[in-house]
Amino acid sequence: MYTIRIMTYNIHGCRGTDGRTDPARILEVISRAGPDMVALQEVAGSLDNDQAAWLGQRLAMNYYGPDSPGGNAFLSYYPMRAMRYLDLEGGSCLCADINIAGRCLHIFNIRLHEHFRQRRRQWVRLFDPQDGVGSHSTGCPVMLLGDFGDGPWSLRHGSIAPALRLAKSPFWSSTFPSWLPLCSRDRAYLGGQLRIVDSRIYRYATARRASTHLPLLFTVRVADPRNYLQAKGVKHGRMEIAPG
Repeated sequence: MYTIRIMTYNIHGCRGTDGRTDPARILEVISRAGPDMVALQEVAGSLDNDQAAWLGQRLAMNYYGPDSPGGNAFLSYYPMRAMRYLDLEGGSCLCADINIAGRCLHIFNIRLHEHFRQRRRQWVRLFDPQDGVGSHSTGCPVMLLGDFGDGPWSLRHGSIAPALRLAKSPFWSSTFPSWLPLCSRDRAYLGGQLRIVDSRIYRYATARRASTHLPLLFTVRVADPRNYLQAKGVKHGRMEIAPG
């Protein structure tokens, strides 16, 4: 078994609840949690203000994305490959593969629209069998995480994703808005041989001010990809010489 600490965090362009843009606060929140990989949403990504690059350099992590201002990005100590963007009208999805001790893990970093009808169309697009979640090998574990854009009483779309299960979250799982969390907008879904061994939301003062969302950290256990043959006990006896 192998474990990896994965965080999802909508940093809202590093603009805090006090209206001030300060990437240093986001840096403090991430470094305090100590994740192995971070899925970021709403990242500013211009030539003079690449927040993913700024954070990655200071955390000594590889950074990937975003493709456009307000898009999604990854920070990771593990190398990531097969990076691609899935077009979600009114939202964003950054897909990648990560190798964990010989086991391929498909990661979908998602930000969906707040309006219910738009969000429902995005879910259908996300599970498109051609290039969405359905196009990936069922033998490899899958993790969808990010900002799902829903409110306190929204449905969790279990019927749309029957092969996935909602990842275990803390008892009080609300992450939005950060100053008074009422909505569990930030969460994860799992597929394949993955198990959540720990999950936590950081609610201290800096995290409440740094962004409109609170960060959610999962400790994920990935099954060993090797298969072992369980043979019956070998009988002990004398060796016999074979003729010829």
